[in-house]
Amino acid sequence: MLGGSRLDGPGYFVPPTILVDVKPEMRVVREEIFGPVLVATPFDEADDAMIAEANNTIFGLAAGVWGGNGAECQRIANRLRAGTVWINCYHVFDAALPFGGYKQSGWGREMGQAVLANYLENKAITTHIG
Repeated sequence: MLGGSRLDGPGYFVPPTILVDVKPEMRVVREEIFGPVLVATPFDEADDAMIAEANNTIFGLAAGVWGGNGAECQRIANRLRAGTVWINCYHVFDAALPFGGYKQSGWGREMGQAVLANYLENKAITTHIG
């Protein structure tokens, strides 16, 4: 672990923290952490079991994949059930890209063309001709 100690002053704040040697059943792995906290889980092979474990959560706001093989990172990113997946970077936003989560991490999308769906009322009209 790096960081994790309480900062001086009022409130419940911690400095940027990296957690390692975590177990899949730990709360810090299962739930979303809104803070400067990274749970690092290394793996030897990006097989179905690893992907299943990464997706084994009720949340899915964002994920990050780091690696030296771009094609392999892209393959992993495509299989992750998260609204945003960053490859070899993190917390990069662009107003043209939609942002929002899967599962219990959000409803709808913010930013990008996808946000327009929040303001539209679609209608289908079917007429029999003949």
